Amino acid sequence: MGWPHPRAGLGVAPPHPLQAKTTPAPRLGAHSPPNSRLRSSAPPADAMAAPAPALAALLPPHQLRALARAWLEEDGPAPDPAAAAVGLAPRRAQLLCKSAGVLAGAPFAEAAWAEAGCRVRWLVAEGSSLPAGRTVVAEVEGPGAGLLLAERAALNCLGRCSGVATAAAMAVAVARASGWPGTVAGTRKTTPGFRLAEKYALAVGGADPHRYGLGGLLLLKDNHLLAARAPLRQVVGAARQAGGFTRRLAVEVGTAAEALTAAAAGADIVLLDNFTPQALQAAAAAVKAAHPRVTVEASGGVGLETLPHFLGPHVDVVSMGCLTHGARALDFALRVLAEEEEEEEGGAH
Repeated sequence: MGWPHPRAGLGVAPPHPLQAKTTPAPRLGAHSPPNSRLRSSAPPADAMAAPAPALAALLPPHQLRALARAWLEEDGPAPDPAAAAVGLAPRRAQLLCKSAGVLAGAPFAEAAWAEAGCRVRWLVAEGSSLPAGRTVVAEVEGPGAGLLLAERAALNCLGRCSGVATAAAMAVAVARASGWPGTVAGTRKTTPGFRLAEKYALAVGGADPHRYGLGGLLLLKDNHLLAARAPLRQVVGAARQAGGFTRRLAVEVGTAAEALTAAAAGADIVLLDNFTPQALQAAAAAVKAAHPRVTVEASGGVGLETLPHFLGPHVDVVSMGCLTHGARALDFALRVLAEEEEEEEGGAH
C-alpha cells in the first residue's frame, strides 16, 4: 500500500502544524450534570493543521470493515447480558475527548460503530487540535445496545490514533522550528494488527508514514547483509534485480564507508542507522558530495528531545520509531444522553 502524502515529501516542507484554524469544539447542553460539563472554548488559534481530505480515501473500505469486525469479535465474542437491559431503542451519545492533542482515527471509529448499526456525526474535523479539558468531538446515534457494543473498540482506536498523530505533529513542529525542510517519518515499529491505523495517524499528524510493509520500499537492513554473506555491492545488485524497476532501493549502513559503498552500488536511499549526531552529519555530507541525488535518511534512537541534533543540510529524512511505539494515547469517553438532554438536543437541531 502506497502513502502519497499530501503535506510532506522529500525535500518539501509541509505547512507548520501550528498555523491552521480548526473547527470550534461545542459544549454539552445546559442540563448536563456539573461534573460532565464541557469546555465551551474553541481550539486555540495556533491549532495544528488538518490533513487533506484525501487521507481517508487511502483507507480501503473492506479493510476498515474487516478490522472493525475483528475488534468487535475480540471484545464481544459471546452475547452480552447487559445488552438485554439496554435494548435496541434508538439512543444518542456524545463522544468526548478529555486530553489535549490532535484528533485522529475517525474512519476507524466510524467503521466500528457502523458494524453495530450506528451513525457518527463529527463536530470537530479530523486533524484538529483539541484543548485540554473535555471537548465534544462527535455525536453517535443508533440502537442503545449497538452504541455500547462498539464503544470500547471505537474509543481505543481514537485514543491510539490521536496519540500517534499528536506525537507526529510535535515532531514536525520541532523540525520546522529548527528551520529544517526535510521529512519527519515513522517506521514499521507499530502495534501488531493496528498498522493501518497507526500509519494513517502518522499522516494525519503531518509525518510521512514510511513504507507500509515489506512489499513497499525495498530495504536492505544490516541483517540482510549479514545473512547474505556476500559483498555489499553484490547484495545490492541482487536485490535491485529481484525488485525490478518500479521500486526504490534503500540500504541501512553503520559507517560512513558503508554509506559511500551503498550509494556507489546504486542505492536510491542510504539509511544512516544509530549514528551519533556528529558522525551522522559528516557521513551525510560525504554521501551528498559524491552522490548528490541519493536520499540520506537518519534513524535510530531519535526522540523529540534529541531530534534537533539529527537535522542538518545534508539529511533528507529522519525516521522515528517512537512516534508509534512510544506515543501516549489520548483519553476519549462516550456519554449516553439522558432523555431530557436528547429532547433538548433534538430541539436544537
